[in-house]
Amino acid sequence: MDEGTAVVGRDAELARVFRAVDPQSADPVLRVLGDLGTGKSALLERAARRAEAGGGRVLRAAGSESESSLAHSALHQLLRPVRGEVAALPERQRAALRDVLGEGPATSPGAGLLLVGVAVLSLLSGLGERGRPVLVVLDDAQWCDQASLAVLSFVAGRLEGEPVRLLIGARDGGHLPGFDRQVPTLTLGPLDEAASHRLLDLRPDRPAGHTRARILDQAGGNPLALWELARTDTAPEAGAGLPPAGPLPLTARLEQLFAARLTGVPAATGRALLLLAAMDSADSATVLPAGLPPAGAAVWAPAERAGLVRSAGGEVRFRHPLVRSAVYQAASPGDRRAAHRVLAGLLRDEPDRRAWHLAAASPGPDAAVSAELERTADRARRRGGHAAAAQALRRAAALAPRREESARLLVEASAAAVFTGEPAWVQELVAAARARTDDPALLASAAVQAGRLAVLTARHTPVFAQLADEAGRWAATRPGAALELVADAAVVRFYSGEDAQRRRVQELLRHLPDDGPYAGTHGWARAVADPYAERDRLVGLLPRLTAEAEAGARPERLTAVGIMAWLLDETPRAVRAFDEALGRREAWGELPEGLGGAVAWAYVERGRWDQARVACARVLAAGRAAGLDHAVACAAAVDATVLALQGDTAAARVRAEEALGLVDPLESRSVAVYARRALGAAAAADGAHESAYGHLRRVFTADGAPVHYHASYPALAELAAAAVRCGRHAEAAAVVERAAAALAGHASPRLAALISRARGLLADPEEAEPHFRAALADPVREYWPFERAQTLLDLAEWLRRRRRIAEARGPLTEALETFRRLGAYPWAERARAEARAAGLDAGGTAPDALAELSPQQRQIVRLAAGGLTNREIGERLFLSPRTVGSHLYRSFPKLGVTARSQLRDVLAATP
Repeated sequence: MDEGTAVVGRDAELARVFRAVDPQSADPVLRVLGDLGTGKSALLERAARRAEAGGGRVLRAAGSESESSLAHSALHQLLRPVRGEVAALPERQRAALRDVLGEGPATSPGAGLLLVGVAVLSLLSGLGERGRPVLVVLDDAQWCDQASLAVLSFVAGRLEGEPVRLLIGARDGGHLPGFDRQVPTLTLGPLDEAASHRLLDLRPDRPAGHTRARILDQAGGNPLALWELARTDTAPEAGAGLPPAGPLPLTARLEQLFAARLTGVPAATGRALLLLAAMDSADSATVLPAGLPPAGAAVWAPAERAGLVRSAGGEVRFRHPLVRSAVYQAASPGDRRAAHRVLAGLLRDEPDRRAWHLAAASPGPDAAVSAELERTADRARRRGGHAAAAQALRRAAALAPRREESARLLVEASAAAVFTGEPAWVQELVAAARARTDDPALLASAAVQAGRLAVLTARHTPVFAQLADEAGRWAATRPGAALELVADAAVVRFYSGEDAQRRRVQELLRHLPDDGPYAGTHGWARAVADPYAERDRLVGLLPRLTAEAEAGARPERLTAVGIMAWLLDETPRAVRAFDEALGRREAWGELPEGLGGAVAWAYVERGRWDQARVACARVLAAGRAAGLDHAVACAAAVDATVLALQGDTAAARVRAEEALGLVDPLESRSVAVYARRALGAAAAADGAHESAYGHLRRVFTADGAPVHYHASYPALAELAAAAVRCGRHAEAAAVVERAAAALAGHASPRLAALISRARGLLADPEEAEPHFRAALADPVREYWPFERAQTLLDLAEWLRRRRRIAEARGPLTEALETFRRLGAYPWAERARAEARAAGLDAGGTAPDALAELSPQQRQIVRLAAGGLTNREIGERLFLSPRTVGSHLYRSFPKLGVTARSQLRDVLAATP
């Protein structure tokens, strides 16, 4: 069936695809889904031709089952025609992209998804800027390797305003990581009866009568089935006519149909077909010249007449993936192994592809091939191809002659699979390892690997039980592994907020060592499970743990120390640890760092909001690529908070609702509380105080207890602020006092100050001042600049209303300067109004000009004013240089400037 006949009856679908490739289309990405044979590839091909006819550049890649185990193989296909353009990328991006494409040294844990994603985005954007819009066509995406899909999903989320469009074809019903949500989708159903008849009428040997009726009945409106069943019934070389309808699915019947056509081809043609079927697409550059007859050779003619292959662009290709499958499956196991041996011999300079062909050629266990696959896995892992590494290690385990060696490889495979975000696969590998060994060390390691990923899912209740049970199992014999499992269980306790889980964690910890090498993990788990009960003792551990992490040059340990410090409201120490960790590694890894956006929250609290948003973008990209909804929800809640504080309240509400939509609020209380706080901040920024109070009141239970033992308490002051503006004093006061009593002497200086501020707001006017003064008394409060500025503004308002205007001017001035510096524009506007009422000059155009910019535009303007180029800004914010330039272009008129050099002066005029 050629491309013209494949789109019969698809007029509406074809129009939709054509709209998608229009450079002016509002949606830069379109998924085309459908069952096998419904015409997805034909629609994509027509769209590609239309784009080329309009002067566009088309980059194509197609997934295949045999290449799904080769990291970045789809990206390799896609970028092959533009390899020369990679040299124009900035140095770090160029090195990262060459590394994953196999042209670099494959060093360290790779450049990471984000840097590679920015490199591909910059490359595609740069190509599109040259007057030729770019269309990326990814067909059979369900078979693409996961590393390529992760990069392309990152790019897809950043194509707005870019001269780049992305079309994805995939089988319906499958999981496509990174593209499963919020991507416009066109689903191809079966053809109706009229279109089915029109398609059959296009055949030169139009079937009629009973034969046509049988074809229509068996095909069920599937275009490929209609065409091939008709051909089978009428072609003299096809054999026995239509296959029986039987119980087989349509795919299996079509494969049988194609296999039947092999019976009439000569032996030489059959051997060539099998070699072609055993190849990977990227093998062709090496194999075709050396091992296969060229297109046009006489050996291919019988296969072309049988409708099995076609010549295109000087290459021989199967007419459909099912033909390839049929050829391969019809061969005997010995013939298949022989074909792979031939291919392995031709690929001596391609060690990864050679290893997989050697594995396919092995009739049984083979230590040498197993070792070759292990080396392949190591190369894949270094380039960020963790799914490919896990697949190679699993195959290596199957070929390992010794059971203990097989178990070791399976545990390593589970460790690699952790980074794919697929808990079921990790569990499968762990179960396979357990079935092969009784070695306690391996079994304990397997349990730890299973726990690492499980904590990032949203199934908190069963995951906690699993982790706690495993920890109890290993407590006596493997205390180190048991502590790691308890630490993971404590993270689940944090996410869920379930108090019974706290008690179980504490019970387990009582039976585990807390000294020597175990002190850090033990203290960390205690802090996560209950940061206030032993706060002073845990804070005392931080200097030692920080020194050990720094001495060991372990960024992940520094991150853990930072998380612990953040939980204990030692935010300055947390930020220093996160800064140091980030400085010691190029990327934060393929999975979101633990504990629900702690890094971003610490930056929010410290007043470094731009960095908080960068941290959120990092987690959002990694979480979406791995399909980890809970991680995405955590980051979305933090991002919503920053957007609300900056005054972009509509975007804040969208982000917060996204977070709530991804979790069960009863299972993930931490996310629910953070999202409610963000919605409360957005309502407060809009002056909707009743709404703000409603959101913030839901952060506490009906009787005033915190919904979450850590996330709820920082909302106390904001709850009080909303309450006084909508007449809910008494209810809010009861909540505040219950919280104060619950914390007793365990509250951190930060929480103590927030409770004092809340009391000041809710107190009778004559009694408020001591509470405000208490909230400001501790100089450490300067480390939470936004919260301190809010208290200063509250005090100034109280002083002015007491006609102590001269006293009010100092705190007003400081509050206004802080709000302006942070970009907290709703609060800056409120402070300006109060300052004018106090007789202060709160004018100046710069703050108002900046207020007109979106949060992202402000971020870009600040970086540009600091001397960074568009490329450097794009790399930092995960945007293309074109997008950065577009934001600056739209920002200049609002700021009243015409040149980049003037930005520094604008910001200097902003307090």
